[in-house]
Formats: sequence, C-alpha cells, structure tokens
Amino acid sequence: MKHFIVILLTFSFLSCYGKETESIFSYCHLFLDTTRINTQSITSDQNHSLLNAIQGAGVNLDGFLTEKLPLIDYRKIVLPGPQYIISDDPEYIRVQEAIAVRETVQPGTVRLYVYNVNGVLDPAKIDRKITAVIKNQGTEDMHLIMLKYSSQKPSTNYYQIAKMGLNDYFNSLPQTNPRIIKPGAIVAIDEQLEKNVVKYDELVHGIYEFVIDQRGEISVIQTDTQSSDADVISRIRTVHPSSNTNAGRGLFGISNYLVVAKDTFSTLNPAASLVVADGLRDPWINGIDASTGRIMNLDGNYGVIYDIEVNWESPDGKGLALVTWNALSSGKWCGGMANVMRASKGKFKEGIIQLPSNKLITNGYPEAVLIQIFLPDPKNKIQTIKLTYTPPGASCLPIPLIFIPVDLE
Repeated sequence: MKHFIVILLTFSFLSCYGKETESIFSYCHLFLDTTRINTQSITSDQNHSLLNAIQGAGVNLDGFLTEKLPLIDYRKIVLPGPQYIISDDPEYIRVQEAIAVRETVQPGTVRLYVYNVNGVLDPAKIDRKITAVIKNQGTEDMHLIMLKYSSQKPSTNYYQIAKMGLNDYFNSLPQTNPRIIKPGAIVAIDEQLEKNVVKYDELVHGIYEFVIDQRGEISVIQTDTQSSDADVISRIRTVHPSSNTNAGRGLFGISNYLVVAKDTFSTLNPAASLVVADGLRDPWINGIDASTGRIMNLDGNYGVIYDIEVNWESPDGKGLALVTWNALSSGKWCGGMANVMRASKGKFKEGIIQLPSNKLITNGYPEAVLIQIFLPDPKNKIQTIKLTYTPPGASCLPIPLIFIPVDLE
C-alpha cells in the first residue's frame, strides 16, 4: 500500500493511504498539532440537536469537529484471542486461479477474515469463485464448531458489504452442531462461498470464528465456478505472490485488545478524542506469511477486536455524548465511512449500533454520528463506559471516538 507522510515542524496532519493503489482498505495517520489543540465547546443549538437525535443519526457539528481535539491517553493490553488469519494481499486477484493465502493453525480457536476481489481482466472479465477451505492435517476426525459467522453476497458496493459484514459478525451466535472432517479431507469453511458467482470487481467478504480440535491448513482460493476445491489445491502448489500494497495477509498472534483510558474523564473538561488503529500510538500488529516466511504488518489492524473502557464522572450534572465522524473525508478515496460497534447503556439501551443507522454512510465534515449519550448517576460518582470496536473495511482510518460534555436540560 503506497503511502506518503508530510511532517511539518508543528507535527500537523496528514498521511493518507488508499485505494489509488487498488486497496479497498484505506487508512490515514492523524498527527496531533500540539500548538493548535481545539478546546471549543459545541453551541447550544448543537447541544439540542445531540439530545434530540436518534441513535446512529447524523448531527451537524459545524465549527466544532476537528482532528485536533485533545487525545485521551490509554493503556493497551493484549487479550487472549483466536489465531487470526486475514486474506487481503493481494486484494484484487488478477489471475484466473490462485491461492491468495495459506496458513497452518493449531487446535483451538481461529478467526478468518476474507477480503478479496475478482480482478481478472485477461483474457476478459470472467466469473470466478472465491472461497475459503480447511484441510484436516491431523490423524483423527476434526470437529469444527462455528462461533461467529458473517458472510455477504459478493458486491461492488463495498461500504454496504463491509458494514453488514460487521453487523452480522457482532450479532452472530455460536452454532452447536460440529462439522466432522476426516483426516486429509478438504472442505469449505463457508458453504455459501461455494455457491456464490463472483463477477469482475466484486468483493467477497467473510468473517468467521470457529474452534477445531485437530491441526488444519486454511487456504483462500480463486478458481472457476465448477472446479472442486480439492482439485484446485492439488494443482496449485504455490501461493500467489503478495502485492505489498494492501492491508496484509498471514497468521497473526494478536487478535483482541483491551484499551483502558488512563484518567477518569470529567465533564468539567473539554471534549476529547480516543483514537486506535492509527499505526502510531497504536502500532500495526505483526504476523508471518507462511508462503514466504516474512514478518508482515497488518496495516489498519482490520479484524482486530478492541474492548474499550473509559471511566467518567459528572461533577456538574452534565451528560456525555459519544460521537464519531469521517475525519479523512478530504482524501481521494475517503468520501464515506460506515461502521458498526457495541456501546454500553446510556440514554439508549446497550447494544450494537450501525453508524450511521438511518443511511449507508456518513460523508464527513460537518456531520458527526451519534453513538450514545451517557447519563450521570447520583448513586455512582464514577461510571465505566464500555465499547467494542473494530476498524471497518472500505472506510479510511483512523476513525475518532469523540466524548463531548452536554447539558441535559
């Protein structure tokens, strides 16, 4: 993923990465200009708009939104999590038949993120199948139980497919019946991918979390719509070379983080922003591409789950609005942002929220999207906000989470 960094003496913004190098995943660095921190408050009209907005709706915060808000400092802890495989390099598979990624996993839990596009142009734009398979490398029957399942119909509407992919992932429930895979057998991880016909420039998007009890080899392949997966695996001996222009591929040891704000946020303070997955304060995770043995970065930390905790207090009786926005809307491929996350109870019930909830994307300044309004509790001086977030595909990163004190009357 080609990139550039502009560094001024004031460490001001910007550094953008994106789709001009054939990447649907995009991200940008936010540099904090410490000489120009914005501490202004929202207007009374904006306060009123936030209080009256439905959850997930856009609110005009003209004159307030900026990437130069004070940053909330945090500690980041690696949580136990699944072995994590992502297939996004190459993202556009330009050859008719290829293995996009191949990794070996041990008995235990696995998270697999498939993010590949049929990019075949030669000799013509042709239909393809993109699927993920697992081979039982053990000596006994493998039992595979799906814990989380998200699979979308191939589409050129990348915002839609990425947004609904996260929505389905967060809302999915564990399956109870195991699939049994004989030693040496190769089976599709997702039977739906076997049925899909992927046209040129369509994205295949799947997020899977499952547990296995035998060693396995996972491959993501592109082939014609008729060939069996076993035949493809037998006739393709090598993994297609990495393009080195996309988010990454390989097996990664980190899949889950706990992020805890260092200080209690007070509503006496000005609004502040919490930013993860920026590649600076929160570096990219590292893994290994088994096909080359190289250590790989996962640019953007896509598919990594962040559990976020922020303690807060309200000495003045104010509430605390949490909003997000497309801070990189001026970037060439950053005209929209679509996300899904979980937020603890406030004015609205605890749950999973599509952002935005009343349309597909938010375009950018001056629109913010309301996630939650947290209310003071006379019985509890300090409360804890809990969020679950993962960087969304098809949107430019990082995506700030902004905490804004609001008058409730």
